[in-house]
Amino acid sequence: MSTSMADRRESRLPTSTTEPPRRFARLRRHRRWLLALAVAALLAQMAVAMVTAAVRQTPTIDEPVYVGTAVVYTREHSLRYNPEHPPLGKLIIGAGLVFARPHLDAHATDDQTALGRRLLYESGNDPWRVMFWARLPVIVLTLLFGLVVLAFARELVGPVGGLVALALYTLSPDVIANGSLATLDVPAAGFVLTSAWLVWRARHGRPSPHLALAAVALGAALATKMSTLPAVPALLLLAVLSRSHARRASGSGSGSGSGSGSGPIARRRLVAVGVAAGVAVGMALLALTVVWATYLVVDPRLRWATPADVPAVHGLRGLALHWLPLPRPYRDGMRVQFGFENATWSGFLFGRVYRGSLWYYLPAALLVKTPLGALALWLSGAATMLGVPRLRAAAPYVLLPPAVLLAVAMTGSRDLGVRYALFVPVFLAVAAAGVVALRPRPARLAAAAAVLFVAVSSLRAFPYYLPYSNEAFGGPSMTRLRLHDSNVDWGQDLGRLADRLSERYPGERVWLVYKGSGVPSAYGIEAADPRKAPPGEVHGLLAVSDSSVAKADGRLAALLDGSTPVDDVGHSITVFRRP
Repeated sequence: MSTSMADRRESRLPTSTTEPPRRFARLRRHRRWLLALAVAALLAQMAVAMVTAAVRQTPTIDEPVYVGTAVVYTREHSLRYNPEHPPLGKLIIGAGLVFARPHLDAHATDDQTALGRRLLYESGNDPWRVMFWARLPVIVLTLLFGLVVLAFARELVGPVGGLVALALYTLSPDVIANGSLATLDVPAAGFVLTSAWLVWRARHGRPSPHLALAAVALGAALATKMSTLPAVPALLLLAVLSRSHARRASGSGSGSGSGSGSGPIARRRLVAVGVAAGVAVGMALLALTVVWATYLVVDPRLRWATPADVPAVHGLRGLALHWLPLPRPYRDGMRVQFGFENATWSGFLFGRVYRGSLWYYLPAALLVKTPLGALALWLSGAATMLGVPRLRAAAPYVLLPPAVLLAVAMTGSRDLGVRYALFVPVFLAVAAAGVVALRPRPARLAAAAAVLFVAVSSLRAFPYYLPYSNEAFGGPSMTRLRLHDSNVDWGQDLGRLADRLSERYPGERVWLVYKGSGVPSAYGIEAADPRKAPPGEVHGLLAVSDSSVAKADGRLAALLDGSTPVDDVGHSITVFRRP
């Protein structure tokens, strides 16, 4: 009897031990495929949105400078243009211009603004083609940074959390808008995020390779925008913490000197301090090497003469600039940036025109321009990372760099757009994935609903992502009432205005007040500036950039008072009719 029962038990073993693993393996394969399809879909919709914007938008205010400088970098190997920003971002832009092969008749007397205008409009090039190829490398890089967001969040909370983070990143109107431009903001934010992710990875396994790569990414950020400099101390501190954790986890810090007495303890502390200093110094040197390399790529002989208009910097800032081990053009660029910060700029927030800056401008602008679902997930995700024990160790890596960068940016003098805080949506997309760590089913369903709300809000804004604002503030058509400049109107809709005038108002007299770097006649717009004509002669259509409408005074304000709005172009230019 016992033998037959044993035989029956053995006969059932394959079913109980083999079938479930096979079934689980199939489920895992299906989940991997579903994950891959979801990732591909999110990145594909982002790519479509960015490419659509890239082919339909005329140059924004900063782009011609970067594009012209990129051509000079790659052809003449000269650093003389745009010293206020390091070379890497413009080298990335130049990688696309290699395929466009634009002709450039540059004059020695050109400043950087004249250089960009000459390249796009005075050298026989097609400005649409040149701008598309200049923007394409930034689009590709923006998509690659999406994979970093996915990987970072997935390592923290698993594949579902990775999808939540990727969805917020790829659906972010601010990231889409700036990722489709030949500018420096998305590359700088993405390199800082990449460095933070690699520093986090250094906590586990062998830290040295990850810390070396993190230093390279940090150097790339510094070689793209100087505004990333405040992130250096934070990331070096996190690197020291990661190295220390990795040593403790591997047990390499135990064993020697385990006896009692102050001598072994003092030695261990001295060794720990030495290792920490070595990690920080090593990463800093490697990051500096990357910065130097980008300048040497442009000009191996590093020919540089300080321009006459570079402002002098005194005090502690001047002393620091003198001793920083950075290339001389980098330090002169920092002087230019300090000069910008010392200037008094005008701003516009919630209908108020003001001089100077407001410390709360960037948080307020982010509140307006971030989808409501993303705001909810940012806050709940950050709170979860701080509150859930298993995520608490990762919280500094996700939250400290953007907090430091935002705090410094809030002290700046230029209230010109959320692009100065673009690292916030990039990092907080990762933080938002923390909501997946909450076990209650209603919390996860609420997170899914919030992501869906973000998707609907973002897709409804297509293809006008630059002037986006969320539903609480009236959507993209109402952003002009709350914000100005690169939040709404950065010169991107000159081509759309040309199309609108030819379709709806053929043959009518047009007056134009345009805020941007484009040349209206290059797009078929023949218009005069109404501010330079007697008011009695200004009749017909009056097209005005919304930033100029928001800050109108004097003659322009009087002209607008006697005009009726009749059309809206891209939510950035308003067309009035003046009898």
